[in-house]
Amino acid sequence: MRETGGTSFSVDELAHRADVSRRTVFNHFESLDEIVITVCGDILGTVVDSFESHTAPDADATMFDELAHALRATDLVTPIAYLTRVLGKDSDDALTPRHAALIGRAFTEVSGRMSAEMMRRHPDADELDVRLLVGSLMSGALVLHGYWHQATGGGDDDRSRQVWADLVERLLAAARTGYGATGAPPPTPH
Repeated sequence: MRETGGTSFSVDELAHRADVSRRTVFNHFESLDEIVITVCGDILGTVVDSFESHTAPDADATMFDELAHALRATDLVTPIAYLTRVLGKDSDDALTPRHAALIGRAFTEVSGRMSAEMMRRHPDADELDVRLLVGSLMSGALVLHGYWHQATGGGDDDRSRQVWADLVERLLAAARTGYGATGAPPPTPH
C-alpha cells in the first residue's frame, strides 16, 4: 500500500513483492480485502498500542476516563490521514462502499483489541459494558473521520490536528452527558 499509494495491487504483485507464492498469501488471508483490513487495523492499532502509556493519571479514573485520556493523547491524525489517502479519499466525495467497509472493519477490529485490553486491565468489569463503552467511542471516532475529512481535506497539519481534537472533545462530551444533551453544537470547523 505504501509503495503503490493505494489499494490497487494484485495478489500476484503482492506475492512477488513479499517473495512468496500466491498460495502462501491465500494461506494467511482469504482475499486482498482481508490484507487491507489487517494493515488498516494495524495502523489504527496505535490507539491500542499507546493505551498503556496514556492511562489516566488518577488512580480512581473510570474506564471512560481512561479511554477518553487515551483518545486525547494518541496521535490518530497521522494514521487516519494515511489511511484516507491510500483508500483513495482525496476528494470531497464519499468513500466508495468498498473503502467504507474496509475502514469500518478496521475500526471494528481495533475496537475488539481495545475491549480485550480494557478487560485485561479491569478483569472484574462486565464484558458487555466494556464492549459497549469501547464500541461506542470507536464507532464515534469512525463517524468523526468523515467530518474531519470534510473540514480538512484529510491533511496532516496543525489545523487538521486541532479540528480532530475539537471533534474528539465533542464526541467525549456527547458520550459522557448524552447525545443531544450538550446544547447547540459548535460551528463546524472549516
